Amino acid sequence: MTTSSLLLERPDRLTPAPAIAVVARLRSRLRAALRGKDEACDLALACLLARGHLLIEDAPGLGKTTLAKAVAALVGGRFNRIQCTPDLLPSDITGFTIYDQHTGRFEFRAGPVFADVLLADEINRATPRCQSALLEAMSERQVTSDNASRPLAANFFVVATQNPLEHLGTYPLPEAQLDRFALALRIGPPDRTSEIELLQQAQAGCAADIGDTEPLLDPAGLIDLQEAVVAVPVADRVVAYLVDLGRWCRERLGGQRGPSPRGLLVWQRVAQAWALLEGRDHVLPDDVRQVAVPVLGVRLGLPEAETAAVVAAAMDHVSVPVGR
Repeated sequence: MTTSSLLLERPDRLTPAPAIAVVARLRSRLRAALRGKDEACDLALACLLARGHLLIEDAPGLGKTTLAKAVAALVGGRFNRIQCTPDLLPSDITGFTIYDQHTGRFEFRAGPVFADVLLADEINRATPRCQSALLEAMSERQVTSDNASRPLAANFFVVATQNPLEHLGTYPLPEAQLDRFALALRIGPPDRTSEIELLQQAQAGCAADIGDTEPLLDPAGLIDLQEAVVAVPVADRVVAYLVDLGRWCRERLGGQRGPSPRGLLVWQRVAQAWALLEGRDHVLPDDVRQVAVPVLGVRLGLPEAETAAVVAAAMDHVSVPVGR
């Protein structure tokens, strides 16, 4: 019996109670892998459960790779990494066709995008042509090469990191690609206690917590959880609240920027995932509010502080619905 079947028992539809229990265990293990960064871990997990993709903008050495590897280990998935550089080619990401002299046929050699969890490190150091190579993969979970479409994993999850845009040799991500990410976050340095523990572990020669790679799920089990997220009820009044927040942001920015209808769908899905993380089987207005800044951070086209200010203003102007 696999780990996933033991935890989930493969029902036709995963009910909220066992889903909440499994999510709680995933949350605990992920937080242990990246000490002192509970909110970043929770947002990354919500993004995964919402079938989104994650963008992290931060300085080197703060745990971006650790977070991506920990997610892949917990869900029993295949992890691949792309180190983006200006000389990277699209085929280095998606794969290429090569002639095999032994068989006399052309064969496709799959690129690193064929994984369950893909870390695209320093994505904004790659040229726009290479950035666009990920666009179809992130949107459709497939790759088209030589007029043939090849499916990716059903639970394909991209964790992309980027350097601050003021660094030399970077290319800003276009709006179309930013919209393919469910949310953006910063990890930041750990607190003092966590940093001391990290150095003490290194001095003692202890392995990082991600060395405990026994998965809690397999890829099929992750899909069960993602389907459970879709089934989390969102009351009509909460849907209307989310839409009104999004429309207010659009109006504040002159109608040229703001969350699209697709962005609102993503926002709702992340709020559903957040509700499960909080141990609830329904979405509250507070779930919508909690994930607003990370979700809108890739959709308003503003620096983080200005995004937070616009979101705060929207929440001040839009009335919070009463009840569930």
